[in-house]
Formats: sequence, C-alpha cells, structure tokens
Amino acid sequence: MNNITVDSNPSEAQLKQMGVEHWPTWEKEVSVFPWSFVTTEVAYIVEGECVMTPNDGGPATTFKAGDLVVFPNGYKGTWEVKKALKKRFKHRDGNFVKCAFSRYKILKNRIKSAF
Repeated sequence: MNNITVDSNPSEAQLKQMGVEHWPTWEKEVSVFPWSFVTTEVAYIVEGECVMTPNDGGPATTFKAGDLVVFPNGYKGTWEVKKALKKRFKHRDGNFVKCAFSRYKILKNRIKSAF
C-alpha cells in the first residue's frame, strides 16, 4: 500500500497556486473510525490534529493544522481525530463520481469568490 505524504511547511505561494482557498471543506469532531480512500485525496489541514493508522500494519502518520497531506487511492486505515478537524480537500485519480463532484465544488467556490 502507498504511504500518506505530509508536507509540514507548504508555502503560501504553493497553496495559492494549487487553489486551496477554493477547495471544499470537511469537518469532524474528536473520534476514531475506519476509512478507505477511493481517490487520491489532497488535503490542507486548517484546524486540528489526526493520526492515521494503515490496516496493513505499517507505521501511523500524524498530521496537524498547517500540513498539506496526500492520501493515496486505495489506502485503508483508521482515522483518530485527536483535535477537532477542519480540512480543505480535492479528489483526483480514482472514483469518477467523487472526482467530478470535487471539481464541481471547487468551480462553484471559485465562481462565488469572484463576486
């Protein structure tokens, strides 16, 4: 299984170039739950702290506010939300419906911010 990657110091220029400000948001209270990624998800952690533990016995990955995280398509593991989470995200490379819906939300947010 591919590993999660974490960039703990993305530059403002990089985030702007990626259009992170237009990505939809997702929030989750402190909790523990299983998850399977059906796309590659790129997420910018706005608030919170989490530990993701893969089902295959590999090492856990910790990420927190300010991190840019890539969850690979096919990753299966357990989320442990240690501090309430708010993230901006976009989907690519995977489930067509999820990817298309993600692109739609981003376009909608870009249009809203233009007015």
